Amino acid sequence: MYRVHSTQSVSSSFARPGHRDITMIPVFYKSTAPSSSGYASGMAKPWVFLFLGTCFAGPVYGATTADASINFVTGNLWLLIATAMVFLMHLGFATLEAGLTQEKNSINILFKNISIVALGFLTYAAIGFNLMYPGEEYAGAFFGFTGFGLGTDASGITVEYSGAYTYWTDFIFQAVFAATAVTIVSGAVAERIRIETFLLFAMMYLCFCYPIVGMWKWGGGFLDAMGTPFYDFAGSTLVHSVGGWAALVGCLMLGPRLGKYVDGKVLPIAPSSLPLASIGAFLLWFGWYGFNGGSVLSADPAALSYVFVTTSLGAAAGVAGAMLGTTVLIKHLDLSMLLNGALAGLVSITAGADQLGVMDATIVGFIAGFIVVASVLYLDLKLKIDDPVGAISVHLVCGIWGTLAVGLFGNLASGEQFVSQLIGVLTVGLYCVIFASVAFWGVGRLLGLRVSEEVERAGLDFHEHGVSGYRGLRDVTPPWVCLLAPAYGSTVTGTIEVVADATDDRGVSGVRFRLDGEPLGEEEDTPPYVVTWDTRSTPNGEHTLTAVAWDAADNEGISVPFRIFVEN
Repeated sequence: MYRVHSTQSVSSSFARPGHRDITMIPVFYKSTAPSSSGYASGMAKPWVFLFLGTCFAGPVYGATTADASINFVTGNLWLLIATAMVFLMHLGFATLEAGLTQEKNSINILFKNISIVALGFLTYAAIGFNLMYPGEEYAGAFFGFTGFGLGTDASGITVEYSGAYTYWTDFIFQAVFAATAVTIVSGAVAERIRIETFLLFAMMYLCFCYPIVGMWKWGGGFLDAMGTPFYDFAGSTLVHSVGGWAALVGCLMLGPRLGKYVDGKVLPIAPSSLPLASIGAFLLWFGWYGFNGGSVLSADPAALSYVFVTTSLGAAAGVAGAMLGTTVLIKHLDLSMLLNGALAGLVSITAGADQLGVMDATIVGFIAGFIVVASVLYLDLKLKIDDPVGAISVHLVCGIWGTLAVGLFGNLASGEQFVSQLIGVLTVGLYCVIFASVAFWGVGRLLGLRVSEEVERAGLDFHEHGVSGYRGLRDVTPPWVCLLAPAYGSTVTGTIEVVADATDDRGVSGVRFRLDGEPLGEEEDTPPYVVTWDTRSTPNGEHTLTAVAWDAADNEGISVPFRIFVEN
């Protein structure tokens, strides 16, 4: 593995897998006055420090064989713990996405998220790992590949492989990272993409986009071989922006959700559960300690603790920045923006968590928190790009900001470094946009990109999975009902037919129509469910049309309310 975390003076040196330059980050300790016993008040005895140092010390040059063995065991254990923490982030993504979208699509959201993890492991094992880390013979290259599948010799499970972890630990840590990139796309295209289309796209992106881009830096490729190497500690660009570019392409090719932009107006679509989304954000924040902390690639106490601090301050400052952004730009404190502010701070600090100073990390996170609010509003209100969870703003926009910030703040700040960061952002973006566009177009031609209007209005859960994610939704309103005509947001005049479809595994007894809450026509008990509406008896202007179905037990299901405009 080639993630060489070092200062600028050594970062350009080439290291083969398992051999890296590790620079200790300077940490300044506040001393206390010694007590009469010779130790600071409350200080533990020397043997305590000796024990802790033995357990958690990072690599020590010139160490004995016993020391190296201890470093290897503790480093490997920490990286496996970090792997489990990053894995838990997928639960965070799932709950955040389910909470910020509508109840009728919750099963679809969860199905995609667990499928992404499975596909990520399988594709990364089959091809991705060897594409991303092809070996030193591909140093400075754009592409390299050393064969399908996984395998190592005896040295791969000993200290000889890296000094801090085994080949298998290396693989599984990288595999959970790979799945993260495509999970980002899921939220942006939620509630209207076909499930089979998304999964096929995800598999293609995991196989041929993420690992190739990652190889350019972490695999010793051309971005790492530049005179001033591109730097991305844990993936502001190589993970988050890679997902963000695909999210942007997906949103543009799919178009907005039905009812989001009507007659030039931007209509909010209410989230199903902000408490659930908040749980997701906390899970992601927790997992980020494994995401960034694991990227230290050892249990070195100085480097690891420092990265925990910068990660925490970046996230906290992101919340503060989003709080200011909502106050200034929205005029009230928006919880969903606050959640995205925390994630924006985390994404932005990821590129330079080991290189930025404590104050630098705070500044970068704060700016990201404000940027994410402005970006969400601009994409939604000005560009009419419908991103249900704000994935583009969080992962793409703030990923770019965090990557460029490495050239502006911290140990590596310089004009040359900023140019290298910009080159990395642009080359990765160009490849991802081209690949995502071709992949979405191809799977769209093969399977179709978007579900039908009827399916989208009724919800993807019933149509694609045959079940509702919320028991109450199913028990209280068992039949699903879908208005087929007139179209949502349309303008009607004269005499028209109002048509609905309703199905339920226990049988639909009939359908009644309502206009502004009042009965419209007679109850229809046999399909097709149609009534005639003479709009000339209705005042001009905006009205709400719904259809209600009921089953044999008199449980009612109500359609999505349609905004209809009468103009006679």
